[in-house]
Amino acid sequence: MKKTVLLSALVILFCLSAFSQEPEFEYYKGKEIKTLLGRNRPGGGYGAFTTGYTAIDDKNAVLFGARFGWLASHSIGIGLGATGFINEFHYEPSLDKDVFLSGGYGGLYVEPILLPRLPVHISFPILFGAGGVSYVSKETDFNNNMIQDSETFLLIEPAMEVELNLTRFLRFAAGVTYRLPTSFNVGLSGTPTASAETIKGASYTLTLKIGKF
Repeated sequence: MKKTVLLSALVILFCLSAFSQEPEFEYYKGKEIKTLLGRNRPGGGYGAFTTGYTAIDDKNAVLFGARFGWLASHSIGIGLGATGFINEFHYEPSLDKDVFLSGGYGGLYVEPILLPRLPVHISFPILFGAGGVSYVSKETDFNNNMIQDSETFLLIEPAMEVELNLTRFLRFAAGVTYRLPTSFNVGLSGTPTASAETIKGASYTLTLKIGKF
């Protein structure tokens, strides 16, 4: 975890220092943002909506999330974000029932953006936050679900996104993230069925950003 925090900090510092160098970026800084579908204007904030795929407990899972940020000098975004997840039903012998894992996490987003004035560029969002996960069984007798156990965790999630400037107020990004949660165990007492390793791993996301860039 300490190595991950240090690496994330180094990425942010590198991006900030790169955009402060002169005269390498002086000409670049003086140009307007280029888009794929038209002209852009200066701006400073956005909302983003994300969907994606991942594996939770080696089962297929879907992601859904949102983040809201403020842009500083077009080159770094700072804001809040949250992501929810749920994996597919699977049989659990200890309960003799179908179960699934459901949860979410959120916190502070820091998003360095490289060459944002170009119509296609790269960003490196990093989430520092906390979350929770629940172990849920399907109660067929009552046709509803029952939470068997829940736990909380801290999390760092670095990401890389390839971003397209579609218009002056619309961007689209495809990315990959990697969840790094702190230790936890969730499941029946004495026989935990999920841990930090269960949700640790990569996600593949599509994000739509709407705002003033």
